[in-house]
Amino acid sequence: MTTIVPTSEEDPFLAVVRFTSQLAWADAGPEAAEPEINRLCKEAEESIGAGKSLELATLMVTSAELVSSKISEKDLECTYTIICSLVKNVKSPEELLEMVKVISSKVAQQPSDKASLRLKILFNLYNLLDHPYARFQVYMKALTLAVDGKVTEYIVSSFKKIDNFLKEWNIDIKDQRELFLAIANVLKENKSLVKESLTFLTKYLATFSNEDAQGLDEAKEEAVRAVIEFVKASSIFQCDLLDLPAVAQLEKDAKYAPVYQLLKIFLTQRLNAYTEFQNANSDFLQSHGLVDEDCLTKMRLLSLVDLASDESGKIPYASIKDTLEVNEEEVELWIVRAITAKLIDCKMDQMNQVVIVSRCSEREFGTKQWQSLRTKLATWRDNISNIITTIESNKVTEEGSQASSSSAVAIQGLTVR
Repeated sequence: MTTIVPTSEEDPFLAVVRFTSQLAWADAGPEAAEPEINRLCKEAEESIGAGKSLELATLMVTSAELVSSKISEKDLECTYTIICSLVKNVKSPEELLEMVKVISSKVAQQPSDKASLRLKILFNLYNLLDHPYARFQVYMKALTLAVDGKVTEYIVSSFKKIDNFLKEWNIDIKDQRELFLAIANVLKENKSLVKESLTFLTKYLATFSNEDAQGLDEAKEEAVRAVIEFVKASSIFQCDLLDLPAVAQLEKDAKYAPVYQLLKIFLTQRLNAYTEFQNANSDFLQSHGLVDEDCLTKMRLLSLVDLASDESGKIPYASIKDTLEVNEEEVELWIVRAITAKLIDCKMDQMNQVVIVSRCSEREFGTKQWQSLRTKLATWRDNISNIITTIESNKVTEEGSQASSSSAVAIQGLTVR
């Protein structure tokens, strides 16, 4: 947190107004500049005297932004350090929120001018605040500034703490939606963070329910975006989009029904279904920026996962060849690719031409998968319980046997007189 150290007898707030107004009117000449400088300083003095912190903040940030491009980063940071310290003088929550809105909006107004410094100023303002919702407001402005100023790298690390922030801010669903979507947009700018972007986009879509008809309609474009991002991502093979109301609505939408159909194919069906879809919708992939060859590769891997999920745990090479529509000599190549992508753990029995699967990933994790997990956990619990019962039973038997042996020894040691 920044500490303000007075370097002159003049009030620091008044000093900022005088400094910025002098710069703003420097080119106007003394005759025109002096009356304006005096007027602004008088307004500042009156606001300080009357304790009108909000009016003072409005005056100061307006003056600061007029000269922000004319002063050094150090001077701009010092100026805003003093301006931001005004939040400590405000007692009313309503006035505090309004002041935070005024300051943060002005800071984020010129993202192309000293963007990284402006982001730092917002972080400093955030740390000065105790009010949870005021902090949320500043954070949202920081997200907007990061995107507009192309300095997203400075804010991405904070996304790891979002769950803690949500507990602190205690914001409603509407604000959560705004937050998740803003974060998804920030992450979208970084090609290496596609998975994280899709995660937050999914969080955004998950906030909508079937009862929220208006909201669902607003989420339609983002639902399409999420599906296309998943299909396009070469390293993402699982998602929870299919059953979300915001995504499910696409199935009956005249314009976007093919999008939902494609998602369903990638999550529940095999390569032949994709081939049929592509033949029937030849222009669809290109219109959404998808490449057929990339989609084929991903569908082959997902089809192999589907084969691996068979409870028998064994996949004949012939089944892989037919399902993936590849040549016989390519079968092992695709198995290796699936292992490399961590989709399956298996051994190749070349002698018997089968793959022995020990683990495979789930393409989606919905109600069916939760029920399966519940069954497995119940079985595991019962097995553990049986093992504990057996151990305790054996322990009792062993203790009884040891007690009998001790009695026999004692009897043998008696002397008859």
